[in-house]
Formats: sequence, C-alpha cells, structure tokens
Amino acid sequence: MKEPFKWDNYSDQPAQLKDKNFKNNMRKKESSSILKTIFTGLIILPVSLVLMPFVKRKEVDSKNFFSLGVDYKREEALTLELLEELNVKRILIRFKLWEIDELKNLKTFILKNKNRKITLKILQDREHVENLELLERDLKTIFTSLNGLIDIYEIGSTINRAKWGFFSVDEYNKFYSVAYNLKMTKFKNITLIGSGVIDFEYHFTAHTLFNFFKYKYDGIASLLYVDRRGAPENMQMGFALSDKIALLSTMIWLSPKSKNVLHITETNWPISKTAPYAPTSEHECVSEELYEDFMLRYYFLSLASQQVDSVSWHQLIARGYGLVDNIDTIKKRSAFYAYKFMLQTLQEAQFLRLDIKRGYYILQFLVNDKLLQIHWSLKPTTLKNEDFFNVYSSIGKSIKDETLQIGSSPLYIYIKDGV
Repeated sequence: MKEPFKWDNYSDQPAQLKDKNFKNNMRKKESSSILKTIFTGLIILPVSLVLMPFVKRKEVDSKNFFSLGVDYKREEALTLELLEELNVKRILIRFKLWEIDELKNLKTFILKNKNRKITLKILQDREHVENLELLERDLKTIFTSLNGLIDIYEIGSTINRAKWGFFSVDEYNKFYSVAYNLKMTKFKNITLIGSGVIDFEYHFTAHTLFNFFKYKYDGIASLLYVDRRGAPENMQMGFALSDKIALLSTMIWLSPKSKNVLHITETNWPISKTAPYAPTSEHECVSEELYEDFMLRYYFLSLASQQVDSVSWHQLIARGYGLVDNIDTIKKRSAFYAYKFMLQTLQEAQFLRLDIKRGYYILQFLVNDKLLQIHWSLKPTTLKNEDFFNVYSSIGKSIKDETLQIGSSPLYIYIKDGV
C-alpha cells in the first residue's frame, strides 16, 4: 500500500491514518458526497424503520449459510487440513489488489478447494480507488484467471473507514461501477455483491443502495460487527443484532439496485490478552469462553432471522480473533470445536422457530426428522433434564446431569420421538 496507507500484519487490516491534515483535506474534496450520504440516510432510514414489519422472511438454505474466512497465504497445509476436519461447505478468501502478482498462488489455493463454494473479497487500496483504469485492468485479470471457480465476488470492503482507502460513498460507487461494467460487457455469469459497510452505520449503506449510478448488486455484503456492544443481544440505539438485520433487510428490499440477498461477510470478537494481534483495544476484547458463546449466538440469531443468506466468520487462523491460534504453537480454541459441532448439527437443518421470553432463548430446528432445541439465557437459570431429552454441550459433549445449567453457552437438546 502506498503512503500514507500502511498494512498492519498483526491484525490483518490497514493501520490507522495518522496524518489528520491529509484526512481532512480528502474529506473536504468529497464534501458533496458526504452531504448526499447524510441526506439519503435522513430519508431512507425512517422509511425503512416504518416498513420493517412488512418485510417477509425467506427460506434460507442452511447448507450454504455457514461460511468461514481463510487466509490463503497462512499455514496452507494446516488450513486445508482444518477445513476438511470442519467439513465447511463455504469459505471466504480475501485478495488484495495491490498484490495482483500473487494471483497465481491464489488460484492454486482455490483449485485445492474446488469442492467448496468460494466468496472472493477483493480488497482495495488508494491507488486502485484513484486509478479506475488500473482497477479495470486488474479486475479483468482476476475475473479471467478465476473464471468458473468463484461463487461470489465481493467488490471492496469497509468503505466507511478512511484507512481502507475510501473517503466517500461516491468514491466507492465509482469503484463498484467498474466491476459492474466489466460484468455486463465481458463476464455476464459472475455474481457481484457490494456495499461493504462495517458496523451499524446504515446511513452509508443507504447511499450505496439509493443513488443515481447505473449499476446493480446481485446481493449486499455487510460487515455487521457488534463486538463493541458485547453480546449480540445487547442494544445499540435500541437495536440488538436481530433488529439490525431486520432494518438492513428492509433497506435491501426497498432498493431498486439489489436482489433481496444479504451476506454478512465479516464478523468476530477480538480475544483478550492477544495484543498486538487483536484488531481493537483490550476494552472490546473478550475471553475465549465468551468468544465461543457470542460466535454461536450470532450465528443462531442470524439464521433465525431467515433474512441472511450467509455469515462468514473472520477467521479460521488468527492469533487475535481466530478459531485457531498459530503463534508459538498451533492451538485449536474451544470455539473451533463449537464451530465444528454447529456445522455438523445444523448444515442440513430446517429452521422452525425462535422463542424469546425474558432473556431466555429457545431455537427450534428439524434435524434428520428429529426435533432439536437450542437453549441459552442471558440470566443464568436451570432446567430439569427430562427423560425425553438428549442434551449436548456447545462442543458436542453429552450431558446427563439431572439439572441443566442454562446460561451464556448454548445447549443442544434433542427431543426424543413420541413426545
């Protein structure tokens, strides 16, 4: 990345922009776009709030719902081994435009994962944002080289953070338009998703969904982190995770620019005491136990919404936020085994319903013609282990205790036939 943009290899993201004068000057140049973002948000967000109750749920295919982010350059042999162990059907790979010379290595990795659906997240740098001819040339190279191997291309990422290279939504709109024009003229069979807004900052999303640029999305990509609020059920401005999903789905439903498809292409919680590998400060970090609990509950609530087509956990191997820690030695965190059991249990499941009563959650599925309930509670409580229960912990351990402890860690409870 060119100065003043630098990549932080510890946390796998751009470093903070320290030149305040540069940032201010760039934002002044984009002031008209920033005003459009504010204006669009003031109109679209209230309308979407009013119409939220009228958006119909869709039937989400659980087989393709669970996705996992992987780094194709990190511990390749181990990555492939772990993916086989997890039996994950969909993966997301990041590719940096400023590393276009690595395309051959990327393709080699992709070919080793031909049995999985692959989302390729194409990361921008400032040079490609400013030089759209360069962007067109490199995107054309990528699309040509990977023809038929990629299920979904995500164009751009984290567009509402200046350190990632965009200083306005219009800069992103121009950027995405290059990819869309290539699709329409030379690569009609590829699937493009975009928007790429991080966190609950939907005024930026509104501007990507309602504008006069002549492009369309095959679906919307959202980096819907909720880690700064703690648990996924916690409120932000009156919105828990489920409410944020519902509002975003409504905006997509209203937009003339996108199919009614939503992919959460990045989310996680940073893990305590892993600096400098954690992508945020220690204040936002959580224990490995809570990391596991919050990950599961994020997936469960997203699947229960029946409005999200896939959720991609970021990511498989990473010291500060991954299912596996690779510093000093290879350590599979408990969350790795929880992710594995979740996939094993729910990849073929049919969602039935979600019941919530005073902070107690019961999620119900049909799994191989058996009724499965998943229980957790925001306030620790107990439940009698009935004779017709088969109970498993979050990592698949059978529980025979007469009294079940229901709390932060979800329990899987199969209801025996005949009840």
